[in-house]
Amino acid sequence: MIVGLAACECIIYDAHSLKEKRAVLQRIITRLKQRYNVSVSEVDYQDVWQRTKIAIVAVSAARQATERELQNALQMIDSFPEIERTITEIEWL
Repeated sequence: MIVGLAACECIIYDAHSLKEKRAVLQRIITRLKQRYNVSVSEVDYQDVWQRTKIAIVAVSAARQATERELQNALQMIDSFPEIERTITEIEWL
């Protein structure tokens, strides 16, 4: 069993309040959970308007399958114009 964790810091340029930031994040997190076999959560910068850190976790029997799920999830984040992924760290457990 392989557990993959992708932690990515992101900037949401157009958020001018926590409410706007959470609306953007909720839409992204919901789509990630619906489309891919991953768990997603905001893990840092909860009280900062334009910055966030999202953790994405995938578990499977093979590393290749886990890595594919994580890469697909990261590509989906990159497809949203309102958010920019800056620093991404991937860990294998």
